Amino acid sequence: MSWKQLSVITDKQHAPALSDLFSQFGAVSVTYLDALDEPIYEPEPGETKIWEQTRVVALFEMSVHAEILELLVSQQFPGFSLQDWRLDILQDQVWERTWMAHFKPMLFGDRLWVCPSGSEQASPETVCMTLDPGLAFGTGTHATTALCLEWLACYDLKDKTVLDYGCGSGILAIASVLLGANHVSAVDIDTQAITATKNNAAKNNIASKIDCYLPDDCPALQVDIIVANILANPLIEMVRAISKLLRPGGQLVLSGILSEQADSIMEAYRPFYQLQEPAYQTGWCRIAGIKL
Repeated sequence: MSWKQLSVITDKQHAPALSDLFSQFGAVSVTYLDALDEPIYEPEPGETKIWEQTRVVALFEMSVHAEILELLVSQQFPGFSLQDWRLDILQDQVWERTWMAHFKPMLFGDRLWVCPSGSEQASPETVCMTLDPGLAFGTGTHATTALCLEWLACYDLKDKTVLDYGCGSGILAIASVLLGANHVSAVDIDTQAITATKNNAAKNNIASKIDCYLPDDCPALQVDIIVANILANPLIEMVRAISKLLRPGGQLVLSGILSEQADSIMEAYRPFYQLQEPAYQTGWCRIAGIKL
């Protein structure tokens, strides 16, 4: 199978918003590349490296009309230049080699490594997840995923039950098991996400501890922790549905929320939860709380 790779150069301030827009238009992956050979300094654990001039690279299915997509994106960024648009056609194996060159081991909360195959980290104080690129993405490189991983790595998950709502690649579900959770249910509307989660769980030898469901097939659960990394509007619409699946006193972790959307999310969830102050990273936030 072939893929269309669309890329463009923008500045450091606008790269995250451009990345998010590509994702909204259906990109199956978005990565950052240095556009001007700027010296690279080691980022902090969980931090995404963005250069002063960054090439934002998005991968799409072949059915996407790149010319129309370029026009739509340009209309969303008036007043400054998006430079050097490029369109390339990639085969599967070429795409994976290209993407893997920019996926390095990442450490979250001093306890959890997320690593590509062949780069696993081992120490007595940490656990290591092996994760490679796939159609359903989520590798820890995006701020929303990183915020959730940091929370999981800093919380005592021993013998807990967890629901990963909007599981994508399964990264949060797998992290929960590796960090001590007794069992995890993973839910997503995309069948490719279900497949990716099962495959990644098997790769990490924990398939027996993760059950995967489409939303309509999810049983009536009462879990200890819910992690939902989706988007603000669905989170607001699903406040009651999500709350029914969490036991009283259980922990809720929400992400996929733009910083400016934090107040509306907190307003929707405050009647049912004791909420903490949001945690922020590069324009995104995480909201956590305890069910009343």
